[in-house]
Amino acid sequence: MAFEGLSSKLNDVFKNLRGKGRLTEKDVKEAMREVRMALLEADVNFKIVKEFINTVTEKAIGGDVMSSLSPGQQVIKIVNEELVELMGSAQAKLTFSQNPPTVFMMVGLQGAGKTTSTGKIAGQLKKQGKRPLLVACDVYRPAAVKQLQVVGANYNIPVFEMGTNESPIVIAQKGVEYAKTHNHDIVLIDTAGRLHIDEDLMLELKEIKSTTHPTEILLVVDAMTGQDAVTAAESFNEQIGIDGVILTKLDSDTRGGAALSVRKITGKPIKFVGMGEKLDDLEPFFPDRMASRILGMGDVLSLIDKAQSVIDEEEADRLEKKLRKADFDFDDFLSQMQQMKKMGPLKNILGMLPGMGKMNLNDAQIDEKALVHVEAIIQSMTPKERRNPDILNGSRKKRIANGSGRTIQEVNQLIKRFEDMKKMMKQFMGGGKGNKGMKLPF
Repeated sequence: MAFEGLSSKLNDVFKNLRGKGRLTEKDVKEAMREVRMALLEADVNFKIVKEFINTVTEKAIGGDVMSSLSPGQQVIKIVNEELVELMGSAQAKLTFSQNPPTVFMMVGLQGAGKTTSTGKIAGQLKKQGKRPLLVACDVYRPAAVKQLQVVGANYNIPVFEMGTNESPIVIAQKGVEYAKTHNHDIVLIDTAGRLHIDEDLMLELKEIKSTTHPTEILLVVDAMTGQDAVTAAESFNEQIGIDGVILTKLDSDTRGGAALSVRKITGKPIKFVGMGEKLDDLEPFFPDRMASRILGMGDVLSLIDKAQSVIDEEEADRLEKKLRKADFDFDDFLSQMQQMKKMGPLKNILGMLPGMGKMNLNDAQIDEKALVHVEAIIQSMTPKERRNPDILNGSRKKRIANGSGRTIQEVNQLIKRFEDMKKMMKQFMGGGKGNKGMKLPF
């Protein structure tokens, strides 16, 4: 999970601060030494760490903090505010041209996930009612054009290509012209990457830029490469000028140094972060929400956004009515599981909940395969059995176990947990006979 190591260390530091009734200057400085080490271990640029610690220390030993009733909380508040400031203060959205088409020029080194990210942005813009066109300008990497075509096909987005023998500058120019004559209001130019930054790469990108006049140049970097990603961002920005950064593979980067350094070093905002393989796993970057995750306070707003993007409202209304009648069955349970799976890995979802940042989710017993096993068991039931679990006798359970490839014990465990959950829901909704259970406030 992103920032897992940093989050764990910071929470240890703040736990000690919260335990003190009042803070001395020595307490603050000792805590800041620990924060400094945590940031350096997270691969944050050392100059940024020095400036960050100096700013937080200066504010934390101020009179308002020392005289407050909860100085530990005040220090945490200052750290949170400075983290938000470090990562860019507010969300930076894509800029669209007043005279279509809007041209986004995608740049980056090989292996950063540029082509995939290009397709994901196009897919999200299409969901918003835009008419994107992908332009294949990587004529060097084997099968790069084919990869973009596959990505485009996944989201039903057309790809403009001229093979691998034409100049990328010509392809980019022709692609924009094609967009104008075929009613595309968005153009995403997938440029070639290199294994390292070189003069030929930069010269080609400069020529594409001068030919197509992109609305924004978006740099895609791999968060897991840490300070190498920051160095690449600095070089691209100095030589061609970038308008924003997309950090991929942040879900696999337990350190997070790139996310905490790139904005300060380049002066350019992080616009998206890659948190998985699915279309919606390329998320808009919110500095305040990310700071909240780092400090173990969760990210409920992003969780709500993610839920709203995948949950069927009609299905949710139908389920609510069944819950009110205490009429929840295995079909409903299966439907909810399938919608939850659309939100991404369970570990990522749990990481957005307040307090979960204090746990090491890598060590937690989160078995994604268990959900697959549950799904297999339910799907091995007949429609009648799913609607009426009371008829599940020994022979039926044996058939279900054989059909799902699981044991009878696992089938029994699932049925028991399901019945326990139904009882709890019945109490919660106040549906029990003579029950004074809690009722929902709506």
